[in-house]
Amino acid sequence: MPIYNAPIRDMQFLLHEVLNLQNYSNLPGFADATPDVIDAFLEESGKWHRDVLTPLNRVGDLEGCKRHDDGSVTTPKGFRQAYDQFRENGFGSIAQDPEYGGQGLPVVLAYAVNEMTSSANHSFAMYPGLSAGAMRAIHAVGSDEQKQTYLPKMTTGEWTGTMNLTEPQCGTDLGLIRSKAVPQEDGTFKISGQKIWISAGEHDMADNIIHLVLARIEGAPDGIKGISLFIVPKFILDENGEPGTRNAVSCGGLEEKMGIHGNATCVMNYDGATGYLIGEEHKGMRAMFIMMNEARLGVGMQGYAASEVAYQNALEFAKDRLQSRSITGTKFPDKPADPIIVHPDVRRMLMDTKAFTEGGRALTYWAALQEDLSHKSQDEAEKQKANDYMALLTPVIKAYLTQKGVQGCQDAMQVFGGSGFVEEWGMSQFYRDARISMIYEGTNGIQALDLVGRKLMADGGRYWQTYFAEIDEFCSDNDGNADLKPFIEGLMKAKGELLEATQWLGMNAMANPDNAGAASHDYLNLFGLTALGFVWAQMAKVAIEKQGEDDPYYKSKLITGKYFVERILPESSAHLAKLKTGAETMMALEADAF
Repeated sequence: MPIYNAPIRDMQFLLHEVLNLQNYSNLPGFADATPDVIDAFLEESGKWHRDVLTPLNRVGDLEGCKRHDDGSVTTPKGFRQAYDQFRENGFGSIAQDPEYGGQGLPVVLAYAVNEMTSSANHSFAMYPGLSAGAMRAIHAVGSDEQKQTYLPKMTTGEWTGTMNLTEPQCGTDLGLIRSKAVPQEDGTFKISGQKIWISAGEHDMADNIIHLVLARIEGAPDGIKGISLFIVPKFILDENGEPGTRNAVSCGGLEEKMGIHGNATCVMNYDGATGYLIGEEHKGMRAMFIMMNEARLGVGMQGYAASEVAYQNALEFAKDRLQSRSITGTKFPDKPADPIIVHPDVRRMLMDTKAFTEGGRALTYWAALQEDLSHKSQDEAEKQKANDYMALLTPVIKAYLTQKGVQGCQDAMQVFGGSGFVEEWGMSQFYRDARISMIYEGTNGIQALDLVGRKLMADGGRYWQTYFAEIDEFCSDNDGNADLKPFIEGLMKAKGELLEATQWLGMNAMANPDNAGAASHDYLNLFGLTALGFVWAQMAKVAIEKQGEDDPYYKSKLITGKYFVERILPESSAHLAKLKTGAETMMALEADAF
């Protein structure tokens, strides 16, 4: 059976030594998140995810969810009991608003625990994950009555939430939505339509499911400007605020999927269901994007979380699997062959995955801290910069980390050789489960277009200019650090190429918009490499300062960082060269010539 052990030491390094959360003790929630509290929380969470949730990952893959004739859905064996423990442990309420029963701790700490959940059991993680996004939307645009009605039970996890966007005829282009909302005399709406690919749309783990549904009010304008958002509970609440009458919403079927079998991905039918407008009429997309931005950062985390657990299993296999002798001479003469970890190509795959995963974790935790600052900082300039960084880096984190996370799962499976292709070893499940992360919450291609089409031009280019200036300042401040020189040089080269790519887009995208579309994939990859180069330089600085301490962790961190700089970061040059070729050859063939 596959293993998973939470990488607590690496989490502690980032939270205490790189991000220095203790320096933010003046902000709400941070004073309670002392190093001792964080360490204890991580340790207990790590044990639970290892002992309870990890063994259910294989169960969920084999059993899947089951839909019954009455439209109800049961989750795999053990999921409901694990979810009860998850709620009791408070894992879903870490960063939620204390006014509604949350613990009010930093978002970045919640991301550390969410990473454990995703690594241990991707399918299970999606149930509380969707609820977090729904809560965020209700908290942001809901009325006081709606907040008081729904958030307390959603915070405890007694009720879960979903987001209902996609329909059979529309995915990315939500302006094509047909679901309709008919106003009623009592101020409610009757919601009718069908939604597809709804994660956690129906299940047996919560007393109620609070669906957030996009629909068009009769007479609304065409396109996305006519879409509104509605709260549609599975059970309509009675006078005491408890689940009462069953609403006219049901699961019409479960999708047969490549992976995430333990999550109920539903076709949802709304047959005149009672719904409650949340936010303003025709402003549903604005509210829904609050959910989607939360979800996109979480999906980026899923990318490196998948590569983490795949890496752990590949590493264990590589140390145990005996096959051939080292090309530089026998390393284990007492064995009939050397373990495959002595072979350079196996090392390449392991080191690629390790360097990416540790960099992806650092980048995601840094982004989560920006989310904390955007809400809690008392400094308006700091809040503005945090918001800018969140907007700029969200598509990068979602797309780059999921793309590379899937590659990490693939490389880890390759380390197993033929065994990786056999289901009983569990490696294919990591790959199959992770593959959805490149698709849902906006495909990676859409993230790339969002980056080049919206984020670069926003506020006159302020987002990227501020970020680039911070990289320049870091490099200038550390110019005399001889030990850090390889990291600074690598970062400056990648950042220079990213700047050149940004300027190229500025000069060529307006003349031919296809140039922006053709360049977007490589531009996002170039941005992702640079962002990882920046966090690796910051981690290396700390490790250099502490490498004299009696802890081999810092030496390992520096070796891994140097591998990233020497073997991965140079890919930036190839991405620059490709994007500068523009759209000509990409768009030259007539459709019939393909």
